[in-house]
Amino acid sequence: MTTRVTSTGAHGAGLVEFRDTVRGADVPAVRSIVASSGFFAPHEIDIAVELVEEHLARGAASGYHFIFADVDGDPIGYACYGPIGCTVGSFDLYWIAVRAACRGHGLGRRLLSEVERRVRRAGGRRLYVETSSRALYEPTRGFYERCGYSAEARLDDFYGPGDAKVIYVKPVDETGRREDCRIRGG
Repeated sequence: MTTRVTSTGAHGAGLVEFRDTVRGADVPAVRSIVASSGFFAPHEIDIAVELVEEHLARGAASGYHFIFADVDGDPIGYACYGPIGCTVGSFDLYWIAVRAACRGHGLGRRLLSEVERRVRRAGGRRLYVETSSRALYEPTRGFYERCGYSAEARLDDFYGPGDAKVIYVKPVDETGRREDCRIRGG
């Protein structure tokens, strides 16, 4: 499925296309997008790439679903999400990243809204997100909070000494749905 949206941003006026098909060329694109953030260690970047490779090998059976944001066929952002096993309607957002040069124009918010919409359409009730408590991730935590997510749990020293895992959640079904993430100017 491809959704076309006109956008003005780092690429100038252009057409942002959201797609959920995964292509072989997405492997190096994901590596480049995630690496551009400056947030992740090499082994973490490898994990992001492994999820793309797993989807390419197993398709939907992998449990990893993707949305790519392309401009002129070039992926500039993506999100990876999937259902949480042994739950009814709970989904994880595994990754969401936008190429560093393209940040600050609302694309992350649009990707997150697309994930929420697709999770809702798949019968999902709640979307969970995990992130670090380190100061580096303060903007990330603020992003989720502005998008209607609430911090539900904190697991101290999870990633390492002084680095807690913060778990955010947002109801996305019609009964407990909060307002979707608002896009600047939209």
